[in-house]
Parts: sequence; structure tokens; C-alpha cells
Amino acid sequence: MRGGGDRRKRYRRRIDHRLTTRDEHTSRTWQPDRRERPARARRALGDVSGDDAELDARLLVGAALGLDLTGMVTGARRTLTTGEADRIEALARRRLAGEPVARILGIKEFWGLPLHLSAATLVPRPDTETVVERALELLRADNAAERALRIADLGTGSGAILLALLSELPNAHGFATDISAEALETARRNAAELGLAGRTTWVQCDYASGLTGTFDLIVSNPPYIPSADIAGLDIEVRAHDPRTALDGGADGLDAYRALISQSAGLLASGGFLVVEVGQGQSGDVEALMTASGLSPTGPPKADLGGIPRAVSARRPPR
Repeated sequence: MRGGGDRRKRYRRRIDHRLTTRDEHTSRTWQPDRRERPARARRALGDVSGDDAELDARLLVGAALGLDLTGMVTGARRTLTTGEADRIEALARRRLAGEPVARILGIKEFWGLPLHLSAATLVPRPDTETVVERALELLRADNAAERALRIADLGTGSGAILLALLSELPNAHGFATDISAEALETARRNAAELGLAGRTTWVQCDYASGLTGTFDLIVSNPPYIPSADIAGLDIEVRAHDPRTALDGGADGLDAYRALISQSAGLLASGGFLVVEVGQGQSGDVEALMTASGLSPTGPPKADLGGIPRAVSARRPPR
């Protein structure tokens, strides 16, 4: 425990150094004035955000000042007040400490949809859009996209996957489950703000355990990180995403064992199951689907990094 505390203190000193300056002649530490501080914060963010530093800086400055991109451009030459400079620096410090920009802002775009976040939800990632893409491909190939589909999203979190699908499938109705009441409330808020509340039903339960009836499509991005690997994740993930949404048990497959067997009994004849998987897990997940009586629908769909990310199967049509 002491070693971890010492490391945190050293990290905090590095953060302070990036946002302050030391006078070489007097050894006095001083804060840069308000004209210098945004630029200094932007340079410091480069150490944490890399190629995204400029975008991170724009987003954080815009949030601190309550300005959109147009407002920032038109007001680029005005002098900041001390309070504005303080707010920018406070947000920069949070980012330098490893907090993701989406967490700081409380919102993240997914599939072109702005989604609110909470402590009970993951930050939606571009990799997960692969699940949406695969699901739409399967439905369209089956000429089912215009039907009055029943869709279930197991462990919905912010509602990202389900709301993306509903935005593309105008006649579908979605059922979102999550074990967390806070996550469901966040997803419900997102549905309302996107005008999709009338086509969603919310069920607090573990995966599909509280669902009844049959479904044409079931999707999920379950926890799939092996328990022993969580400590090695980036600080943005391990310190800020809820552990219950990350921890997949000893081999990372616990959630799949539960939800695949539940889904097999809920899929309509010809219905599809599409899940996100971690690197190297696609074969094991396909085997679990096959053992539950489902038929894989082809090779897993890879994300933009080339990693097999979306695994899908179908209940054989009767």
C-alpha cells in the first residue's frame, strides 16, 4: 500500500510541475498568468493525450468557458478572466491525472449520438460500433430491417448499442437490461433526449434473467477482461470505468456463459445474437454459442484495428 501511495505522490508532483513554473534564480514556484495558462495546459496534455491533445484541449476549454467551436473561434483573442483560467486549469489537472475527457465532460458521442455518462456506465468506444454494424448487416440481409422487431440489449450501460440500433430501425422496440439502477437511469435519460423513449422498455436484472417473450435480435457488450488483467489496464479504464462492467471472471468468459444460455431460450426462430468480445476470445465465444444450439453466422467482424470484435449466431429457423 505504501508503494502505491508513493507512486501516486510522484505522479501528482509531475502534474504540478507541468502546470507551474520554477524561477531558476529565486527557486520560487509561481503559477503562469491567465494569458499563458491555457497554452501551458494544452502542452501538458500532450504528455497524456498524445495525438489527441489538441482535440482534448479544445473540448476542455470549451467546457470550461461554456462555448461551442464557433464561440471559441470568434472569441479566440479575448482575454480570459481569472475564474475562466482557473476552470481551464482545473479540468486540465483532471485530464493529466488520467481521467478521460468523456468522464470530465460527462458525455460521449457514439454512432453520431450524444450520450450522457455516469459512474455506473462504461465510456462507449468506437470498437463497440462493430456490434451495431454486424447486427444491421444481418437484419438487412434477412430483409428484416423494416419489421416491428423486438431487440434486447443485455447490460445496456449508457444504452449505446440499443439506441444506435433504434436510430436505424424505425419500427423496432428495444428492451434494455442492466443490474445497475443508476445505469438504467442514465440510459433512460439518453433515450428521452434522443426522442427514443417511446420505443424502449427498461428492466433491472442480470443480463436476460428478467426478460420474457421472444426477441428477433439480442445484443450485448458484456464484461470480458480476465480478473487478473484489470490491474494492468490503462488508468483511464481501470480507475474510471466501473469494475462490474470490466471484470469477466478468471478467464474473461463468465458473462458469456450466462447470457448465451439465457439468450438461446429467448431468441425467436431465425433470431440473431451479436456480442462484443475481447482479443483472442472469439473462438471460445463461438463454441459457447454452438453448445447452446445457435449457429454462427460467419467469421467474427473485425474492428478498425483488425481485431475480431463482433461474434454473431442465429437460432436456426423452424
